[in-house]
Amino acid sequence: MGSPKRRRVKGVCGVIAGAGLLASCSVIPVGLPEFEPQSFMRGAAQPVGSTESKKREPATAPSPSTEPVPMVGAFLRSDERGVRAIDGLQRWLGGTDLRVGHTYLPGDLWSNIEGRPRFLAPWARWRNAERDRMFVLNVPMLERNEERLSDGEVRGLLRAGASGRFDSHYRTLAERLVRMDLQDTVVVLGWEMNGTTYSHRCRPEPQAWKRYWQRIVRTMRSVEGQKFKFDFTPSRGRDAIPWPECYPGDDVVDIIGMDTYDQPEGAPFETHVHEAYGLQAQVDFAAEHGKEISYPEWGLFRNGDNPEYMNRMIDWFERHKPLYQTITDYCPHGVWQCSHNPDSAETYRGAFFGRPENGQAPAPAPEPERPAEPAPSDRPTRKPLFDKCFRGNDICVRIDNNLPDWIG
Repeated sequence: MGSPKRRRVKGVCGVIAGAGLLASCSVIPVGLPEFEPQSFMRGAAQPVGSTESKKREPATAPSPSTEPVPMVGAFLRSDERGVRAIDGLQRWLGGTDLRVGHTYLPGDLWSNIEGRPRFLAPWARWRNAERDRMFVLNVPMLERNEERLSDGEVRGLLRAGASGRFDSHYRTLAERLVRMDLQDTVVVLGWEMNGTTYSHRCRPEPQAWKRYWQRIVRTMRSVEGQKFKFDFTPSRGRDAIPWPECYPGDDVVDIIGMDTYDQPEGAPFETHVHEAYGLQAQVDFAAEHGKEISYPEWGLFRNGDNPEYMNRMIDWFERHKPLYQTITDYCPHGVWQCSHNPDSAETYRGAFFGRPENGQAPAPAPEPERPAEPAPSDRPTRKPLFDKCFRGNDICVRIDNNLPDWIG
């Protein structure tokens, strides 16, 4: 999922969706003059007072569980407001300790992919406040990562990366992470490489893509003090290329992840499991290569409020014990910050309510709270993606697959 360069394509998107030709999409803002150059923040949280902040709460709080909490978290927002929102989500879950923080480096410019200290600092404070927390960071492999570059241009950039042209950017990122005591970050590098959404996609030249991944990992591992784990995370299914064809090798991968949403429309969960390159293929591939598994992105999508999907995913986690899992918590995917999915929200909350760290049930939780209104900063920031999901006149549906040249 992502937030591409703004294009006024609202009418085209509506026509294509109405014609039943939509394969995959994202909701994006268009025509927003308040965007600040070089400061993209992948967003999520709903402001207080919006329709999204008035979600239905369960009539009664679930009973606290006595089972220790697994490594669970959520993507709430990219910047400091995402860090602050973690506490609110924990209260909604009856005091469950969410030990995974997840964010994305902006993919617009190399200066942002290098990890600006101001961007990383709130996450570093959160991570280092408790020893057993985990910080998960999605790292793009190319700048202009969502500008729909041609396959030819991507091919040239992948070859340039494989030859070492971009090494300095990843050395800078690694040095900054180590300097900020984030040396054990889980790096989700070049995620969803088997699709077409991102410039860092694999299909234009898989061999160059693999050599480039290898080079990035070795560059970051060369920095003294690092203990990074590198997470190879395709999207579920075949997409544009079978994801095993992009696998760069056991020596440069620590985790086999998968981004998986409730799609396509009408597909039962068994399809997610047994389709080619689906959930079972991921688990089997990881076992064959001696790797742990993860789910950096997952959530609802094409089938609306679907508590059966939510139950099946939670059961999948219980059975296969991923290293971590982080739900994408904004509309249409989420359960806490999105009012469109009340039944799934109750299912999720019931599964993770009052999950203690040490097996001792907590005291009954107070009434759940909504995220606080973000305090204004001294600089304008980009309007968060999905702030008005499926509402208003400043959003559209973006087609993730290739479109004819006359569109956009």
